[in-house]
Amino acid sequence: MNKLLLFLMLILMFSCKIKSQNNTQNTVSFEVVVKDLNIPWGFTFLPDNSILITEKEGELIHFKDGKKTIVSGMPEVTLRGQGGLLDIEKHPNFKENNLIYFTYASSEGEGSGANTTLMSAKFENNQLTNQKVLYKAAPNSRKGQHFGSRIVFDKENHVYFSIGDRGNRDENPQDITRDCGKIYRLNDDGTIPNDNPFVDVDNAKKAIFSYGHRNPQGMEINPFTNEIWSHEHGPKGGDEINIVQKGKNYGWPVISYGVNYSGTKFTEITEKEGMEQPLHYWTPSIAPSGMAFINSDKYPNWKGNLLVGSLKFEYIVNCTLENGKVIKEEKILEGLGRVRSIEQGNDGFMYVGIEGLGIVKIILK
Repeated sequence: MNKLLLFLMLILMFSCKIKSQNNTQNTVSFEVVVKDLNIPWGFTFLPDNSILITEKEGELIHFKDGKKTIVSGMPEVTLRGQGGLLDIEKHPNFKENNLIYFTYASSEGEGSGANTTLMSAKFENNQLTNQKVLYKAAPNSRKGQHFGSRIVFDKENHVYFSIGDRGNRDENPQDITRDCGKIYRLNDDGTIPNDNPFVDVDNAKKAIFSYGHRNPQGMEINPFTNEIWSHEHGPKGGDEINIVQKGKNYGWPVISYGVNYSGTKFTEITEKEGMEQPLHYWTPSIAPSGMAFINSDKYPNWKGNLLVGSLKFEYIVNCTLENGKVIKEEKILEGLGRVRSIEQGNDGFMYVGIEGLGIVKIILK
């Protein structure tokens, strides 16, 4: 009798386990929270749960209580190819200082065309004041590709931001005396941290934190390790996820897992001493934009996962991580549109900016 009872209990436990595993494959649904957005390049949640949203065309939108209001006091934004109004992030002490930070393409400064700019401003009553350009990449370029650009803050209130190689892969990414193809670090007032890696190098751009990047359009602080994670577009193949470290060279275009869009090779090697290997890469390319870690009990089976948006294939890649590696990928929210931006809200839900649709909340049923 005891053996029979034990056998029945094991069957019951196994059945429960199967049911639980099946429940992890919940139906992924969504709710449209902010409607009628064209290219919601970036967004950030304010303490009152309202949302500041950048539209690539140049409008900063404040969404509160179901209503969209255009924020006044924005600088002139240059629309050029992939450039426009880009990412946005609030200061970690926003409750005290009301500061926001955003990146955009600007034609100000040396040369014709435009380049990526980081600005801070005070946000109150749907208006920006105390606008301050903290960094402007130079010179301007008439090329329309690879402006970057994402923004994150670390626990010391350093602000990090990315700028792509601006279509000049042969000169910009590997040269620390030139802007572009870099991730930068500043103090929150725009000054250069004393411990930046190249502050003592003659002619180097002192704000550079890492180099050898192509076009990073995703960047987040890993809430479980405090590491800076970024992803960037490869050419045809070779989209990468990297852990960004001080002074490191991420190899573009000397090493790559991609090829030219024509299919020809621009490099014969995928690794080289002194250059970092990606944590993960995609071939073929998914055209990644936006990323966020799930640090919430709203999705218990996904907690600790990394969400990455795909512009090209119009889905989200739900990456399961183990020991700092991607061990599984699952496609979710397929076919809604080009995924541009992803953030975790104050309520613990994950929100996604989708071109031509708006901002949606991910729901599991």
